[in-house]
Amino acid sequence: MANVFGILTAIVLAVSAFVAYQNKNVYQREITATGERKDELAKSRSRLKLAQDTLASTKAERNGVDGENVTLAETEIAQKKTNTTLESDKSGKTTKTAANKEKLDEIRDKTSKVGDIKELASKMRQMNAELEGLAQSISGTEAKLANLTAQNTETQGRADSMTSDNAIMSSGQSLPLKTRIRSIYPTWGFVTLASGNSAGVVTNSTLDVIRDGATVAKLLVTAVETSTSSASIIPDSLAQDVTLMVGDRVEPSKKADQPAAARN
Repeated sequence: MANVFGILTAIVLAVSAFVAYQNKNVYQREITATGERKDELAKSRSRLKLAQDTLASTKAERNGVDGENVTLAETEIAQKKTNTTLESDKSGKTTKTAANKEKLDEIRDKTSKVGDIKELASKMRQMNAELEGLAQSISGTEAKLANLTAQNTETQGRADSMTSDNAIMSSGQSLPLKTRIRSIYPTWGFVTLASGNSAGVVTNSTLDVIRDGATVAKLLVTAVETSTSSASIIPDSLAQDVTLMVGDRVEPSKKADQPAAARN
């Protein structure tokens, strides 16, 4: 009985040992599997992180690409407008070129009838030089003419003045002048004046003695020299209570005031 119990105990122990061994193996396998799963989880997380980073980078890149697409689209629109403008310009220039070509052909046709262009250009330069020389000659002639005209005008003015002076002197009048009494000889009734024929004093002309703007006496020129002259005091012409003085101003009388003897 004891042996049976011992055998049974040994069997139970053996079974327990076998079960424990099996459990240990299972546990060990679970530990190994758990470690493998942890490794796989870490790898999965790593791949997930990589995928997330890749996704974020891809989104950023896509945003950049989208921005570039927008820019490219705007550039394309602007380029299309530019192309349209260029096409229009090209069309206009093509038309202008054709018109210019037609004009050029026309000019060539005309010039082919008149001679070589280089020869014509040489002739034109020669003609321009001649024209320039003529223009300078004309300018010089005009300047000389203007100078001569000015001289003629001045000469004519002097001639007119001399003619007028001669007419006045021929009529027996002295020229308009302002002279003064140089000396007085009351005993003989005459005075000398500070001007003569060079100033336009004329023999037998009548002069007025002016004092304070009024005529105080009249003189009749009796003798004339270059720079001096003599004149008699006309009787009854001296104003009452007036005595002639050296330095009194003398001017020609009006023609109507001259005495008959002087006019004759």
